[in-house]
Amino acid sequence: MTRQGWSPARRDVLRLALGAGLGFCAAGRVDAQDAGARRARPQPNDRFVFAGGLRKNELVTLADLPPDGPPAVTYPMDPATKIVRDESRLNQVLLVRLDPSRLNSDTRARAAEGIVGYSAVCTHTGCDAWDWQPAAGVVKCPCHFSEFDLKNGAQVLNGPAPRRLPALPLRIVDGVPVVGGVFIGRPGFETGGG
Repeated sequence: MTRQGWSPARRDVLRLALGAGLGFCAAGRVDAQDAGARRARPQPNDRFVFAGGLRKNELVTLADLPPDGPPAVTYPMDPATKIVRDESRLNQVLLVRLDPSRLNSDTRARAAEGIVGYSAVCTHTGCDAWDWQPAAGVVKCPCHFSEFDLKNGAQVLNGPAPRRLPALPLRIVDGVPVVGGVFIGRPGFETGGG
């Protein structure tokens, strides 16, 4: 035993335990930061990755968005950390390329080379599956048949949806669509009856 009553071996064990405990705390903070980043709404300059299917988490390029669809369901991804913001389904974004001459002026101002971005969650009850009607530039929610005109700011054309789909401004950087601003409107759906 040493003068303080601690043997060198005992001190080493305590240092190791303390170091391991601090390591677990740091790992927990990193996990919490990652979870926060994964829940955060799309941020300017985020890239897009496919939300599902065989190409899940692969980067969306211009070639993946042929003229007149079909829409791609995507999640935003931080380009620096590569963290996909998929912790909230309200971060799902529909991307579709339309003829820019068919877009109204407000929609054209938010679009990038005819590519428009909208929340992929229906504003009625939150369904996130879509039927594509390319000739009209319209998506239809198969849950309760709300229709949204993507050429005209995702205005509600038909059905019980109480409001348009929130729009997401886009830009093109290095041949890929990126987030150009924040959602215009609140992503999500009505929580009351209806």
